[in-house]
Amino acid sequence: MKDTNNKVIVITGGAGGIGMACAKTLTDYKLVITDYSQAAVDKAVTELKSAKINAVGFACDITDKAAVNKLTDFTAEQGHFTGLVHAAGVSGTVGNPEVVFNINLLGTDIIVDAFYDLAQEGSAVVLFSSMVGHTIPPNPEYDVALLKPQAADAFKKIAPFIGGNADNMYNFSKRGVMLICKDNAMRYGKKGARIVSISPGIIMTQMAQKAAEEHPERMKLMKQLTPAGRNGQSEDIADVVKFLLSKDARFITGTDILVDGGILSELLNPENQALLTH
Repeated sequence: MKDTNNKVIVITGGAGGIGMACAKTLTDYKLVITDYSQAAVDKAVTELKSAKINAVGFACDITDKAAVNKLTDFTAEQGHFTGLVHAAGVSGTVGNPEVVFNINLLGTDIIVDAFYDLAQEGSAVVLFSSMVGHTIPPNPEYDVALLKPQAADAFKKIAPFIGGNADNMYNFSKRGVMLICKDNAMRYGKKGARIVSISPGIIMTQMAQKAAEEHPERMKLMKQLTPAGRNGQSEDIADVVKFLLSKDARFITGTDILVDGGILSELLNPENQALLTH
């Protein structure tokens, strides 16, 4: 039976560093924590409950439509759908470009379509792009596939542009997230709902910590190129997510918010690009 007393927010990738940071800021809601691994979901929910945060878990493969439909059904039972934080994703370190495509882009499109059915007046969806998505220029040859990743030939259309490189696919997938966000703004808007994306810069998650250990000089240079004078923390992203889900952001939709400490503008400077390639 549906509990109408709860304002519900779903967090995909909820067991990860940024997902958990978001969960810990959204203390006024009932949270549905979802991730691929049931064990990771259970651990995250236990941690949140110990902090007196109202949370339930639901393991889900976001690339599986049937599984995502079960997630939306579960969400509807928890109360009044208020928002979605779609933080699930993988980096190019997985090594397989098609895996990156499936999780970061196809999964996002499936999630956006599925939660549209729950969207209602005042609800908001926050997607995760990346500052590197801004480095991929517009091109109708691949943009059509980035925008419609559920099409049967979508990956094949993008493949010639990425050279078999999973890191390149990551960058392209994040441009795709921004395109999906913009494309769905009017669709969601007609239901009184909003959809936005966030593009984080260098955030010191476990993945970034590993990169810092493996490439200390490059990471040091990236920090020096950040106008804010430091790398980001998961909480820097979580605070923006909380704002975007709130009524204070009621007139923000169909756009991407850079949360990068200002580094993107420096990375696009040709002089700095020369430094980074040496």
